[in-house]
Amino acid sequence: MANRISLRSAAIFYTAAATLTVFFLGPFLWTVISSLKQPSEITTYPPIFIPSVLRFENYAQAWTKVPFLTFYINSAIVAGLAVTGQVLSATLVAYGFARFQFPFRNVLFMLVIAMLIVPWEVTIVPSFILYSWLGWLDSLKPLIVPFWFGGSPLYIFLLRQFFMGIPREFDEAAEIDGANSFRILWQILVPLCMPALTTVAIFSFLQHWNEFIQPLIFLNSPEHFTVSLGLRLFQTTPTDPGEPKEHLLMAAAASPRCRAFSSSSPRSASSCAALCCRGSKADYSSL
Repeated sequence: MANRISLRSAAIFYTAAATLTVFFLGPFLWTVISSLKQPSEITTYPPIFIPSVLRFENYAQAWTKVPFLTFYINSAIVAGLAVTGQVLSATLVAYGFARFQFPFRNVLFMLVIAMLIVPWEVTIVPSFILYSWLGWLDSLKPLIVPFWFGGSPLYIFLLRQFFMGIPREFDEAAEIDGANSFRILWQILVPLCMPALTTVAIFSFLQHWNEFIQPLIFLNSPEHFTVSLGLRLFQTTPTDPGEPKEHLLMAAAASPRCRAFSSSSPRSASSCAALCCRGSKADYSSL
């Protein structure tokens, strides 16, 4: 009887998992299939699931009609440098809040947490004016430099909770051996925090790679466009002359990309769970 219930539960679980897999993979599969269609088949109603002729040349056309290699290089530069700056700055700030005692520490930390409820759209106009005054418009600097100063309130909070879950005995033992604060951070705490740092790096990479609003506002020249902004070049409206370009848009969107989240999702999930567990065990008496 118990075996029968176990088999039934397993069957229900795997059926639900397969259904959800198909549901979540649906948009991606439709993008790949549409990238192989002819222009006339994109707007056919009822929709055609299997194209009559597989047009693999759509991928070549998508990469030759616009400088997509340039867009990928720009996105790689922005994502790589912004992620590096965000992880480093968030680590330093979180380490300061977790390990040092200084005046108004709790007040400053609460101000950092309060920044989570401030939408980025509120700062669009002041940021635009500042970058215009600095001469950074139509360059990649607005997408990179700000993230080297303070990281993100969410990432600072996550790393601080992880640091607070590490016993201070490690710090004290290193201090007895003559290590200073930076050496304690980089040689002791950072290796212990690799799951948390990996999670922050993955989330930060996805944020910067998929960012659309900031490149749209700060970039004007096509040679500075990122991938998310370059895809707009394939958008068409009913009043645009020429043939539809939606099949090229699908081919460009389905091109091979760096999908770090897919390959690292189990580790990131376990890291988030560890962050929550450590946060619940941390000492909140100082707040």
